[in-house]
This record gives sequence, C-alpha cells and structure tokens, in this order.
Amino acid sequence: MSGAREKKRAKKMRNQPASVTLPAEPGPFPGGGGGRACPPPGDVCSEQQYHQQKFLNQSSGPSYRKDQYFAKGQNRGERGRGRGGWQGGRQSISEEMPKYITVSTFAQARAAEINAMLKAVAQKSSNSLVFQTLPRHMRRRAMSHNIKRLPRRLQEIARKEAEKAVHQKKEQSKTKCRKARRRHINLVAEFNRRQRKNIWLETHIWHAKRFHMAKKWGYCLGNSPTEKSYRACYRAMAKHCLLQDLSYYCCLELTGKENELLKPLARICSTETGLTFEEASCLSGRFEGSLNLYQADRYPEGMLGPVTFIWKPRDGSENRQLWIWVHPALKQDVLRELKTIFQCSEPEEIYIPEPVTTSIQEQKQTDIVPSLGKKRKMEDKEGEKAVPVKKIIGDGTRDAFQSYSWISQTTGIVISDRTMEILRYRLIGPLSHSVLTETLKAASLQTEMADSETGLNNWWVENCKDSEKVSLHQCQSAIFELLEGISSPSEMPPGTILGLTVGDPRVNLPKKKTKAVPDFEKYQDNDKVRQLYLEGVPVDCAHSFIWDQDICKNVTENKISEQDLNHMRAQLLVPGSHLDLGPSESKIPILLVQQPGKMAGEDRPGWGSGWDIYLPKGWGMAFWIPFIYRGVRVGGLQEALKHSEYQRIPHTPNDFPDCQAGMQFAKELETSLLEKFKRRPPAKRVNYVKLGTLSPFFCPWGQLTKNWEGRMKASGELLHPSSPHPERCATEGHSFCDPEAEVLKEASPETGEVETMEVTSSEGVLKTEDVTGTQNFGERDETMTSDFIVLRSEKLLMQLSAWCYPTAGKDRRVRLVSRLGQKEMTEDVFMPILMSYPRALVWVTLSLLRKGNPELHAMICIPTEDDLLHLSKDKLFCGPQEPKHCDIFKHKVQKLKEEKKKKKDNRKALEGDPLNVPDKETTEEHEDLILGLWSGALPDVTSHCSRTLLGYVTRGDFSLAAGCGEALGFVSLTGLLYMLHRQPADKKGLVLLRTPASLQYRFARLNIEV
Repeated sequence: MSGAREKKRAKKMRNQPASVTLPAEPGPFPGGGGGRACPPPGDVCSEQQYHQQKFLNQSSGPSYRKDQYFAKGQNRGERGRGRGGWQGGRQSISEEMPKYITVSTFAQARAAEINAMLKAVAQKSSNSLVFQTLPRHMRRRAMSHNIKRLPRRLQEIARKEAEKAVHQKKEQSKTKCRKARRRHINLVAEFNRRQRKNIWLETHIWHAKRFHMAKKWGYCLGNSPTEKSYRACYRAMAKHCLLQDLSYYCCLELTGKENELLKPLARICSTETGLTFEEASCLSGRFEGSLNLYQADRYPEGMLGPVTFIWKPRDGSENRQLWIWVHPALKQDVLRELKTIFQCSEPEEIYIPEPVTTSIQEQKQTDIVPSLGKKRKMEDKEGEKAVPVKKIIGDGTRDAFQSYSWISQTTGIVISDRTMEILRYRLIGPLSHSVLTETLKAASLQTEMADSETGLNNWWVENCKDSEKVSLHQCQSAIFELLEGISSPSEMPPGTILGLTVGDPRVNLPKKKTKAVPDFEKYQDNDKVRQLYLEGVPVDCAHSFIWDQDICKNVTENKISEQDLNHMRAQLLVPGSHLDLGPSESKIPILLVQQPGKMAGEDRPGWGSGWDIYLPKGWGMAFWIPFIYRGVRVGGLQEALKHSEYQRIPHTPNDFPDCQAGMQFAKELETSLLEKFKRRPPAKRVNYVKLGTLSPFFCPWGQLTKNWEGRMKASGELLHPSSPHPERCATEGHSFCDPEAEVLKEASPETGEVETMEVTSSEGVLKTEDVTGTQNFGERDETMTSDFIVLRSEKLLMQLSAWCYPTAGKDRRVRLVSRLGQKEMTEDVFMPILMSYPRALVWVTLSLLRKGNPELHAMICIPTEDDLLHLSKDKLFCGPQEPKHCDIFKHKVQKLKEEKKKKKDNRKALEGDPLNVPDKETTEEHEDLILGLWSGALPDVTSHCSRTLLGYVTRGDFSLAAGCGEALGFVSLTGLLYMLHRQPADKKGLVLLRTPASLQYRFARLNIEV
C-alpha cells in the first residue's frame, strides 16, 4: 500500500472503535470500480466485520458532492477507471446491503461513538452564556438578568448557570472602583501595606508625585526631580535655599556616665584625623562634631565610616546623652562595634516606638493592629463601627517584639536605636536662616491647661511655671530672631546648636508662595549680631526638650489633624485671616544645627552652608509644606551628591572605598554598569581593550597600591625591601611593613611599544598575591580590606597639600611652603611617610586647565617630560593621545562564538556522543569572555598604558561653581610622592586625565584640600 493510501486509511480509522477494521488492499468495485477484498472462507470473525463494514458504508456513509473529489468538468463516469479503482478519489465504498449483522457486536461498536457524541453535545465549546448562543435576531437585552425572556427549552440551563455563577463569584470588596480606592481610610491601609519592606519617610507621598523614587538602604527615597531643575537647584544652593529630607539618617543614642562613655569611644577614633568625642566645645553640647570611626584599636585600618555627633548639654545629672548620626549604609557596622566596645548584649525594656500614630480620639492599639492592611468586605455589617486604620509614623518595618535598646551589665551604658524617631531636614543656601525665621515662630508662654483629658501641652505648662526655663526660652527666642539679620549661615561658628520650642507652623501659612529674603533694616542695632558672630550661641541656649522621649511622644500623639485645622479655618469670619488657636496650639521642641559648608581650600569659603532642623516624628509634613511656601526648592539624592561634589568633600558611601559600605557600593555600581554594557549590541559597544582601559566599571585600588609598592621596591628608588623601623610598624598596628609578605620578585617597567601589550612584564608581580579579575567580587573584597588604607591624618595631608603647590613660575601660589610652616620636600622627609604607609590612597581634587569633562572611573596619570615641555611651549596644548592597543582577546571571543554556533547546530550529536565532554569544558573556560573587556586577572595597572597610572576618579563633571571641569578621586600615596619628587618646581601638581572611552589625555591641576 502506498504512503498516501496509508494516510487516508489512518484518517478514516482515527475515530472508529477498535472492532471496526478496513481491508488492507482495495479491490475493484463490482461495477467496474475499486472494491474491497472478500474475507477468506471459514473465517467467521472476518466475515462478520466484512458485512458490518459493508452495512456501514451503505447506511451511514456521508453524502458527497459531485465536485468535491473530482476535477472541474468531470464526473464519475469520465474519470479513468483502471487498476486500483478510482484514481485520486476516496477509498472504495461498497454499495451492497449487508445480508445480516450481530446486534450485540454492532451496538458495542457504536457505544463509544454515542458517548463521545453526547459528551460533545453536553459540553460547551466556548465560555459564552446560553443567551449568547442564540441567533442575533432572537437576543434581548433583558435575557442577561431575566431568565423568563429566554426560550423555554433554554431556561433550565440558564438557571443552572446563574446558580453556578453565584457560588463561584468572589467576594467583592468595597474598594473595587477608583473612587472607593481613593478614600482616605482605604488609602491609609494600602500605604501601610506597601511600607512593610521599604521604609517610607513622612514626606514620601509628596516626593512620589514630583520625584523619581529609588529604593536604597531599606528606604524609598526621592532620587531626582521629574522636572528640569539641574541648574535651578544649583542656583538655590548658591543664592537662595535648597531643602532636603535627611530623615533616613540613623540616630544611635548612648546614655550613661560621661567617663564610662568617653573611655570606650576613644578606641574607635583617632586624634590624627581631627576631632574626637572628647572635644571640649562639642562635649559641652554647644557645637556639633564630625569624625571618622574605625574598628576598636585598629586605626588606620578597619574603617567604619564618617559620623556626626551631638552631646546633650549638662543639666546637673551624672548621666549624659549622646546622639551619633550615621548613614543607613553604615548603621549595622557602627552599631555592632558600639555594642562590642560597651559590652552591650542584654536588651532593656524601655519605650518601644509604636508603629501607628494615635489622634486625640484614638482607640486601643490592640484593636487597630488586626485591621492594618485588611480590606473590609461587603458582608461586614459593622463597617461603620470598624476601627479606623492609622497612618504609620516612624519606622514601619520595625518588629514589635524586637529589641531596639541594649544595656551593658558592667557599666550601665544604654544604646538605643532612635532611627525615624527624630526627623531631620536640611536647608542649604545663604537665605536658609531667612526661611527659618519666616516659617517658625517661638512658642508663646502658657500657664493654663488647654485640655486636661488629653494632656495637650501639659509638659509646656509645667515648664512655663519655672522661671529659669522661661528666661531660657526668651533668650533662645531672641537669638533666633537675630538670625534674620544675618546675610549667610556661614557667618556663624561652624556646628552651632540652638534649641527652641516653636508653635504650629501650619498656622502661619501665607496665602501664596513667597520668597523669603533677609530684612536688614529691621535690626538697627548690629552690636548683638556682631556679638553673635564672635561668641556664638551660649551653652544654655543649646538645650532642647527634644532630648526627652516622653515629651516627644506627647507632642506626636496630641497633634491637631489637618481636617480639624481646616475646619477651624472655615469658621473664620474673614477668610484667609490669621488663625489663633490660643492654648490649643501645639508646642513643638526642635533643634537647629548650623552646617558650615565648604571649609577646606582657598576658594568659595562657606559655600553650601545652611541649617539642619531636628523634629519629633509625626510633624514632618506640618513643617515641610510651610517651608515649600517660603520659596525653597527641594532636592533629592542626586542634589545631595552634587552638593558634596561642589564642596569637594567625600560623599557617603561612594567615596569611602576602605569601608564595607563603600565596597558594597562599588560592587553594585560595577554590576549595573556591566549589565548596561551587555545590553548594547556588540557592534555598538566600546572596545575598552583597544583603548587601554583595564577596568572601566570599577577601580582596582588594592592592585594599584600593590603595583606602586612593587615598582618602588624593584627599582630601589624610594623604598627598600626591608623596613628600617620594624618596631614602629608593630606598635602602630600597620600590617604593610612585613618584608616577607611584600617582597616582589620581578619588576614591572613601562613597556616601550603599547601595541604589543607586554602583559608578561608584570606577571611576576601578580603571582605573589591574589589579583582580582573583572568578574570576581568576593576576591576583590578580600584584597580591598587587607591591601590598602586611605590616608586621613590631617598633619600628613597638610604636608602633602603644601608640596602640591608650584613654587616657581607664573603659577606660583601666594601661600608658599615656608609660610605654611611645612618642611621642604626632601628624601629624609617623605621616606618615613612611605615606610609607614606603603599602600595608602590620598583624596585629591582635580581641575582641568582647559576644556574637557571628566567622567566616572577616569584615569589619573603622570605626564612625561615631553608632555610638560610641550605644554610650556604651547599654552593651547590639550594633551597627548594614547596609542591604540591590540585586542588580544578578539580571536578567543571569535573562537568561542564559532564553538557556540557549532554546538547549536550539532546539539543532538553532542548530547549523544560522550567523547565531546572535554570540548564543553573548554568552552566553559571562556564563557566570561566579553568583546571589549579585559578577561581574567589584570596585569600591572600602572604600566599598562604609555602614561604611568596614578589613580582613578570617583566623581567628575562640569562644575557650575568653578566654571570648569572638576573631578574627585584617589591617588596612590607612593605614586604621588614619586611624581612630586621628579616634577620641576613650576609644574608641581600637574597630572593627566583620560576618560575610559577615550584616547585623549588632558592636563589637570591636582590639589589636596585640608
């Protein structure tokens, strides 16, 4: 039988029962057409099937159209009758009636077909309802809800469908439409549910409507405004006021005796880096201090991060309170170290902040908790009596059963986590004090209780009965009013603290947005302002009731709601007039801290100064909106980054590569940049290998410092293999002076021809210790924690800063080295520095001499003598160019691509053949190969290009404050001294900058601002 006939036979027998058979070979019809073969004589079963099939072909055979199986213009008689019956037609069909059938066999054969037919009739072929299956002319609109409108034969089916739909219908909530979803009660429940993973600030809703939001450090923060406001934010910082919400900063409170606090705290800081917790001006509570924390007794290693601290002024008690404000990325490391040095392990049962705020008419907290994030259903008969859901104030991710306070059993020191319990806003700009004085008004004295049941302002009434506290409040109010006559906050002493109690700022809202400006004519007596400049705020005026947690809780719970406040405004006789709440007005304790702005360097002193305002939780939006109505512009994380960039100070955690938070940030940044690079088509990617860029997405600080140390030891120019002062390294805790661990066996001189890529010249250096690859994050973390430090000694930084100034020529600075009181740069002076810090980084600022825009991870290189000579002859000389490198990984990438293509084509063969397993392993070795990126361990980063590498840029852009391209980054201390020792006097501090995706070097001036 041919293949076509087999297919036709299989198609005919597809839906037939097993008892039905067809003959294998068709025979001629009796009338001259194709027929079927007769069963052999004596075969009863075959004879029965033969007669059954004959009967079926005659009785139940379908009627065929004449033109369905025959060509146009032909009929059955005109088709060719020959061998095999009808050519190209259906299978041969017998026209004879069967002589007899067996009923039982025939019924059994038809049973399967009948069951299939009944099932097909009973089962709906679509999801449509009964009335939807009717013809269009019989449909009526009322059929969907009135079953009697249907024909009688379909009413029973429609009734069953209706009953089935009622049981399967889900319980619909009242929040099904947008109008219901936007109701306040439902919005609050939804917002509370969305705060379980990432903490929302109190100004989150305001930011979410106007900012691009970012989820960082467990918070949901505003990253940058949605409107074009880059230059507007800079103008606000430089000329008016910029507002930022810094409530995501973490506050750690330490309580205990002063001596018991200072002794352990001295182990995690150093006097070489600047202030400590024992600074007299800060210890009195008059000024805010800032310092860098290290692991206990491990300076200069074990960097934890920068913090700011405030001491509570002495009040006659032997216990002192200390606030340490840390970045959320550093919180866990700092908290762990504090618990270690104070030996705090047992939790103390003190006040745990409630996750839900309460109004004056609030009910029990136990009734509120079950309803959080739960929608009320249709069947809820007590919907009107349900307990209202309260808005989460503070940290919504806190566990009620988790301890947030730890006590030391030996000293009694208590460490409390007050994160999100104290809000923190920052006002940046010369008119920030004008915004404060217009927005905030000192609280009025009150001697009578407003409401004895709720306890509104009861703490303020008690304090107003004390004459000393009343005089203190009047003194604070007088100093606060004097701020309006100051031209800039930078005129105040750095870190000045002023405590104050103010009234509700919502009462003083203007009708329209206004711009706060200072009023100099209002204050004719300038002696008080001048005295404030010189002496600052007295110590007593730094006191604030915000240190008392019970008072803060009372202020938060008894806040007047916006609804009640608007209702009072609506009842005013003159719309828009001042609303006088009288004794019912809330009194809020706050703390004002001056931010000094730019203090390092010679240019733009005091730029970016402002005020920080500390508030109790729950009052965020009550202070935020009045600030907005005074014409301030709001900034996010990107504006904070630019603010620190224009001040040329390190930003947390971006510019702290020696702490865990900085390394984590570098790892996440590399991952994001690498994914962005891979998303581009291969033909549109930058080939960094040809450009000589080894690490375009990260900065290999550990290898940079190690290579510089190897260069100096191998050449014998500045360092020697063994340290002449091993006892100093042991006493100071430096682990870098071990000669056995640091001896490098092979030098890494600069290669003459860059195109040849002499990688083997530095392999000997790389074999001594672990070298990080492009993709291995874990190994790089280990080397970063153990291979280098960041130099933060103020004495050494001042010495290096003096050496960076040119001492001759037209670019000679006014402040000469002799006037700075620093020593001249001789080998006897800088040799001890190199022996103490052989693997150290230095924070530097770079200003481009001419055009150019530095970018992230740009390379800082040492110019050659020819480059400096060319610059002295041609003042318009931009800089040299890097010769193109050859891509040594190109053929490997092409080979890998061919192997993948071959593997795809021969997938079945490779799966069946076990001998091809080694080929698979070879392809796995090169799976990390990416065209344009360096694969595997990095060679010597200092001598890879034609110009010796000195360091990397961590932040760079065109500076609106300086009017030129500026960059911030780190350089190797060894390389910096090597460069300064060999540069001519009139070219001191000149370096070359090259972006990762360019071959052009550009000259820049290197400075170290202290």
